Amino acid sequence: MNTELPSAPPGRRLTFHILRHNPRDPDSHLHMATYELDEAPGMTLFIALNAIRDEYEPSLQFDFVCRAGICGSCGMLIDGRPGLACRTLTQTLGEEITLAPLPAFKLIGDLSVDTGRWMRGMSERLETWVHGREDRDLDRLEDPMEPTLAEEIYELDRCIECGCCVAACGTALMREDFIGAVGLNKMARFRLDPRDDRTDEDYFELIGDDDGVFGCMTLLGCQDVCPKDLSLQTQIAFLRRRMIATG
Repeated sequence: MNTELPSAPPGRRLTFHILRHNPRDPDSHLHMATYELDEAPGMTLFIALNAIRDEYEPSLQFDFVCRAGICGSCGMLIDGRPGLACRTLTQTLGEEITLAPLPAFKLIGDLSVDTGRWMRGMSERLETWVHGREDRDLDRLEDPMEPTLAEEIYELDRCIECGCCVAACGTALMREDFIGAVGLNKMARFRLDPRDDRTDEDYFELIGDDDGVFGCMTLLGCQDVCPKDLSLQTQIAFLRRRMIATG
């Protein structure tokens, strides 16, 4: 099986169409700005956006931290599909590239959105932390965990909260209170954790409605765009079975 990426044609001139707007500027209006850039070997969208900001438009807003697909900051719509700018090679795209901010989140400016406020609200609402007994001895060594179970929990903890799954979710775009695949993934993670003392009845109170697991339309856009290739479909199905048994 050939897994090599296609090489970029030499001398390509890329055209970027970027949706721009600064909601804090009363004179700003939503518009599409166009920039041209010579493609370089190994160029990512992150590199291209920095070049555009350096050469053309210093006010261009977009987010980045790690540049390695770990922090989730640089999520955006890339030719209409949610993805990470730092992990997207321009050679995998056409000569004309359209970039826009992720929908479903508050716009900060241009390609920058406030995923943090959304994620924090979701986490507080779902209480995404281990709920243990108040009388637990903190000086006592933790009970050992089966390696296979630890691996399952670790796999779900790989979520970077980039917001791509929320932006690709039809339910989340129609219903602002829907917790999305990222929230359901977190619930599946704590449901597996033996250190969490909550029962299925407790989880049902949190996610057993149309704003939770039963609001999912099973379009699976979330799993299609997840940059960490998490099996979100499996977690949603797992929670549905548990909640149906509880309800």
